[in-house]
Formats: sequence, C-alpha cells, structure tokens
Amino acid sequence: MALIDIKVPNIGDFAEVTVIELLVKPGDTVRAEQSLITVESDKASMEIPCSHAGVVKELKVALGDKVSEGSVLLVLEAAEAPVVPDIKPNQAVAPVASTQAATQTVASPAVSAPIPVATAASYAGGVDLDCDLLVLGGGPGGYSAAFRAADLGLKVILVERYAQLGGVCLNVGCIPSKALLHVAAVIDEVSHMAALGVDFGAPTVSVDKLRAHKEKVVTKLTGGLAAMAKMRKVTVVRGYGAFVGANHVQVEETTGTSQEKTGKTQTIAFKKCIIAAGSQAVRLPFMPDDPRVVDSTGALALKEVPKRMLILGGGIIGLEMGTVYSTLGARLDVVEMLDGLMQGADRDLVKIWQKMNAPRFDNIMLKTKTVGARATPEGIEVTFAAAEEGVKVPEPQTYDLVLQAVGRTPNGKKIAAEKAGVAVTDRGFINVDIQMRTNVPHIFAIGDIVGQPMLAHKAVHEAHVAAEVIAGELQGNKELASAAFNARVIPSVAYTDPEVAWVGLTEDQAKAQGIKVKKGLFPWTASGRAIANGRDEGVTKLLFDDSEDAHGHGKILGGGMVGTHAGDMIGEIALAIEMGADAIDIGKTIHPHPTLGESIGMAAEVAHGSCTDLPPARK
Repeated sequence: MALIDIKVPNIGDFAEVTVIELLVKPGDTVRAEQSLITVESDKASMEIPCSHAGVVKELKVALGDKVSEGSVLLVLEAAEAPVVPDIKPNQAVAPVASTQAATQTVASPAVSAPIPVATAASYAGGVDLDCDLLVLGGGPGGYSAAFRAADLGLKVILVERYAQLGGVCLNVGCIPSKALLHVAAVIDEVSHMAALGVDFGAPTVSVDKLRAHKEKVVTKLTGGLAAMAKMRKVTVVRGYGAFVGANHVQVEETTGTSQEKTGKTQTIAFKKCIIAAGSQAVRLPFMPDDPRVVDSTGALALKEVPKRMLILGGGIIGLEMGTVYSTLGARLDVVEMLDGLMQGADRDLVKIWQKMNAPRFDNIMLKTKTVGARATPEGIEVTFAAAEEGVKVPEPQTYDLVLQAVGRTPNGKKIAAEKAGVAVTDRGFINVDIQMRTNVPHIFAIGDIVGQPMLAHKAVHEAHVAAEVIAGELQGNKELASAAFNARVIPSVAYTDPEVAWVGLTEDQAKAQGIKVKKGLFPWTASGRAIANGRDEGVTKLLFDDSEDAHGHGKILGGGMVGTHAGDMIGEIALAIEMGADAIDIGKTIHPHPTLGESIGMAAEVAHGSCTDLPPARK
C-alpha cells in the first residue's frame, strides 16, 4: 500500500476557504468519497471527500486553517486506485486568452471528485400524470426552465412544495430583502439631507406596514408567475417531489401557506427531468431552538426590531439583513471566521464599504468563531473563540436576535435521487456537464444544487440551456440540442449601502495566480453625478491583462465597484469580459454625462492613460 497526499479538489470560484470541522483522525479507515473535512466560504459550507480508500496516517490541517485547491489535507495509506468520475464538472468552456484562469470560471460543483452511483429503482405502479419534461422545483431556475421548455413546444409539469412559485428568491430571499433594503436606503438618504438644508425629522416606522409592503411586493411577483404558467399551459403540481424510478416522481401534496402535507400523493411519468430543488440555510447544531435565533427567512419575517443583534457570518446575506435592521434601530455585532467581511470582493472595495458602515456596528469580530449559545430570559447568550492563535475574543455576549448567515446547503439528499440513478455528493450537490446533464442522460440539474455560486441569475441561464437541450433532443433540433452553459463570468452584488459589485478576476486572485494586470481606478470624488448626489465615496475599478507575452492583448479580466447603484452597473463590465474588450474599447464607448455609469469608461481611460478627469499620472 502506497502513502499518498490527499489534496483539496476544485472548489469552484473560491481562492481560499476555512476548515471548520475535521471529520476524520489518524488511524481512521476511510472509503472513497467519504467526507474528510468541512470548509466554509462566504456563501456556503461544503464537505471535501476522499479520492481513495485507505487508512489516515497523518492530518495536515487543523481547525481554522485556510486551504485552497491543491492544499494537502492528509497523508493516506491507500488501499485502491481512485475512481474516475463519469462526468466532468460544470465549468467554463471559453477561457480568456493569455491566462489559464484569467477570469473566474463558471461555478463547479462543490467538489469534482468521483461519487458513487446508485442503480435506478424500477417503478411499476400507477401513473396520475405524464409529460415530456418534469421540473422539480419552482424557483427562478425551475420556473425559467419550465417556461422556456413550454415556449419550445414541450408538455411541462412543474412541481413546487410552496403555495407560490418563485422559490427562496422570490418568497423569502432576493426580492423581499430588496424591498426592505430599498426602504432602508431611503431612510438613510433622507437622514443625510439635513446637511443640505432639507430636514425631514426623525422617521416614524410602522413595522406592520413595512412588513405588509414587503409581502405585497412578493405577492405581485409570485402572482405574475402563476399567470404566466397558466398562459404557457404549464401544469403546476404542489407538493414534495421525490424520485421513485428513473422516469417517475411521486409528489406528496402540500397545502396552506406553509408546507403541510395532506396525505395525498400523485405519481408523474416523464421523458426528461430537470432537478431544480435548490438549497436551504445552514443551521449551526449548537444554536438553541428559540424564536430569537433566525435564518434569513426568519429575519425577513420582520416580527420586531431588536435592540442588539448578532450576525453569524460576514457574507452578503448577513450584511444585507444587518443593513435593514440597523437602519430600523438595531445595534449590530458580526462574527466572521475569516480575516475580512464580504469575502470574494476586492479588499480595497470592502474597505470603503466598511468605513461607511462602521457606525452600524459595535463589534466586528474577525478570525473569530461561535462555539456555544444558550437561551436566557434576557436573550441569547453567545460564546466566542479565536479561529486563529493570538486573536482576542470578547466574553459571552447576550443578544435580542441572532441571525445565522453561515451559508446554504443543497437539497440533493432530499429528493431520493438515488432511485433515479443520479449521483449525489456527500454534501448534497449533483455534478453536471456543460449542458447541465447529470450522470443519467435524460435527467438534468440546475441552480444551487449543482454548485457555487448560489445565485438566481446563474440558475436562470442554466435553466435555459437545459430546457433547450431537452427540446432539441425530443424534437430532433440539432441547434437547440447543442446548447451549453459557457459563461466566462458571473457577477456578484451586495445590496448594502453603499452597494458592492464585482465580476471576473479580483486583484488578490490575479496576484495569487501570478497574472500581471494593469489597473484602472476611478474615484467617484471626480464624478460630477456622484458629487451632485452627495455620494462620492464610491470607486470603479477595472483590471486588464498586462502579461509580458501579450497574448491577452490587454483584454479586461475583471472589475468591481463600490457605491450607490453599483449592482445596476456591473453588467456592463460582465459584458466587456464576455466580449473580450480592452481599455480602448471601453474608454472610447461614449457614456452619457453626468452619470455614475460613465465611471466605467473613465476607469478604462485611466488604465489606458488618456483620462482627463483626473490629475495627470506621475511619470
């Protein structure tokens, strides 16, 4: 038996993740695909499996260590050769010239290591409904897949457990949070107007009316989806769906405003299937079962405004909800295991955000983890510990509300995928190829369940690909059947105040990958529109290929913005990367003046050396 190093496989877009749990110890016998450690990013936690079977001889990592692709986890006395994966992970197929990883690649599944494949069950029972395509899950990915397939002429059934279509995003995620964030932004903006001579006085907030506004927004959008499903003749079946065979799903009917089961079931036969079952919030096992401990769904319920609130996790979800509660009057603490908030974004952009938002926080506890909590009459008492040696942590603190925002976990283990022969990782992810096809040729998967980043806009594009491939195969249309998900980049946005948005390569990633870049940085202190708005704290930053071999021809590799409406503008930078634009292409594109968007053109001019809105560069 040979001694081999077991390393971290492809973990998608994350340059570095933190070890939060050790699942094995020296002397343990492990099987191939058994989980070894749990790691955490800003968006999710994930388990790293073993590529071989054997005996653990030595651990090379400890709790709190940061690891990346290729890091050695342990030394294993291997008992057998690794299994070769059946399929390739979902990844970009159009890399940018001159660099091997110049821009962020399209999300891979949580891990790309092989996983065991079950033999599909044989179903011989009755059938209540049949269709060309069954879509399991009615979130942005699921309903987009169903609607696109219906538009292409397929008979479609969409299974959704909630009363309304839209999934987490529309019902308890993206949309309701933005409705509340808009209100918070207006309150904050009004408070700044006094310095300009317009004083509205202190706001009076009715939490009940604010909650009703949020629910009205959700109802309007979800009602629109129901109408569009009807127009397209998409049959919506409400309930929990689970596979009972390779071509059959059984649905346990649900009712009411939640997910109460009625006891009735329906069996659906399908030719093709798209799994769009999404993810759920991670709940820390030591947190008490108490209404004062909530996930993002509970926070959006907005039952009341706490005086003191703790955010577990310094990622986008927690900071967005913290923005809302802070504006409504809560004082915030945030605890984060890594060395900075909003991981994934350029540190210089986050630094500007953090300076602007410092008044919201009493404590920002970095390199710190939560190790215990208990419910008391006064609140939730939380105990902290250092995630790294030498970090000072506070004594136990008591909070009126604790928000768990430590990531999301996929629902791959909840749909009996093994009965269809679909391979699912230990963590619950499903590997797919660039056409979104699983290891079972007629079953596809999209969205959170196939890997990072867990974003609605990624799921929608994956949905269109899967629907087109399926329609093409069923109808003999080669053009549709050749569709593939080959996005070079996927933008990210923190809808805080100010917003932070980024896409493609960051400066830290370029440095880590040895990629030489030319930076175009345009401060909004030189933007006429930003100054007129009284919001000139922002910055627009573009990164261009400056490698010595010049194979990249100076093409844009990434960019980011911090400032008001940054999320509305990041799409132009994403388009520039997809089109292979360089600094001249962007700088010579005429942007309207005065706008915040023209800062993109000016940042390109800075990189090119032709910007006349800033002092001349030193020579």
